[in-house]
Amino acid sequence: MLKAVPGTNDIFAQAKEYPFREPVFRYITQTAEEVLRGAGAQMIHTPIFEYLEVLQKGVGLTSDIVVKKEMYTLEDRGGRVLGLRPEPTASIVRAYNQHGMKVWPQPVRLFTWGPIFRAERHQKGRYKQFHQVDYEALGLSDPLLDAEAIALMVRIYKTLGLKNLEVKLGSVGDPEDRTRYNQYLRELFRPYAERLSEDSRVRLEANPMRILDSKSEQDQQIVADLQVKPMLEFLGDASRSFHERVCHYLTQLGIPFTVDPSIVRGLDYYVRTAWEVHHAQIGAKSALGGGGRYDGLSEMLGGPRVPGVGFGIGIERVAIALEQEGVAIPPDLSPTLYLAPLDEAAKIEALTLAEQLRPKVYVELGYTPKSPRKALEEALKKGAKYVGFLGEGERAKGVITLKHLESGEQTELEPLQLHSLFEGPDPK
Repeated sequence: MLKAVPGTNDIFAQAKEYPFREPVFRYITQTAEEVLRGAGAQMIHTPIFEYLEVLQKGVGLTSDIVVKKEMYTLEDRGGRVLGLRPEPTASIVRAYNQHGMKVWPQPVRLFTWGPIFRAERHQKGRYKQFHQVDYEALGLSDPLLDAEAIALMVRIYKTLGLKNLEVKLGSVGDPEDRTRYNQYLRELFRPYAERLSEDSRVRLEANPMRILDSKSEQDQQIVADLQVKPMLEFLGDASRSFHERVCHYLTQLGIPFTVDPSIVRGLDYYVRTAWEVHHAQIGAKSALGGGGRYDGLSEMLGGPRVPGVGFGIGIERVAIALEQEGVAIPPDLSPTLYLAPLDEAAKIEALTLAEQLRPKVYVELGYTPKSPRKALEEALKKGAKYVGFLGEGERAKGVITLKHLESGEQTELEPLQLHSLFEGPDPK
């Protein structure tokens, strides 16, 4: 029997593992949508694949995604090289440019959710196909937008019911700040180049900041032994002022945060604000999501300079955190009425009646004739409020036998009476 690719998962209501239960996914995505729409952001859906160049520039040629060949690539019948998106931001910025959103009132605030693909070794909370909620605010460089993005991210988590949150805030400065910092890192790491991992030896000249968030234990030990100075010590006046204003706004908003000098973003287009939101109960990979400012990405994609800031929330990781905290997911709606055909002729009668009532009420039906006892058991399993029996006796009288499952009260109603019952106030 063929099975799913390891590192991918089927998401459905009765899934055994909590992160992959469809009601949990729906709870997270609907909550995020309510928060973000309520703040004026617009939904956007971009393709899950793009020209490879868009995605490579979006993640950076020195990132693990490119260096370790973690991006899924394919060639279509026209010989065009495409990639499955390893993150959503580049696609949204590409759409902003392509559709002329620069002439809209700025900033343009967009959000989406959907699958992300990375060909990496899977583990708990990390999969080859996973899912993210993504928010981007484009067209304005103002620390207020950075603070708002962090506030919206925290509000999504809190609205979901999570409590054990920690906001870690950093800054990667401006390009000239990073130039000074990268030169410092090269001079610091060069004597230890032979001890660095193969990936980090490549990064040493191309992008040494990437060494700081290397997944290699030997690299992290070298970083610790050398007591590397943080990026925050290399900020210029403009980026330091920007960072301080973000901190001030968060304090004004009443959002607790910790300034974490270790947060870095190695890509050239990232500037200034960078942050993560952590949750201690999901293990070492405790970041539920993160974000940052990326004022240079649009130019790398061939567009004008467009400042932007945004965040991504890992849905599977949030689901794990919800389980760890014991957050109760709102139950799915149960059918108000379960229609049970008792013989073959009643099947179409039940479907016809269900279709007439469904614009007003949640109706399910049995598709195979059953005895009243079996039909009652099935209605109870589905959590229905009423069960309606249709069989030869009901057909002869022109009625439906309706049973209220909580009280046990049973009555015979003509179709018009049934319509009146369910089209009026919610029947108890």
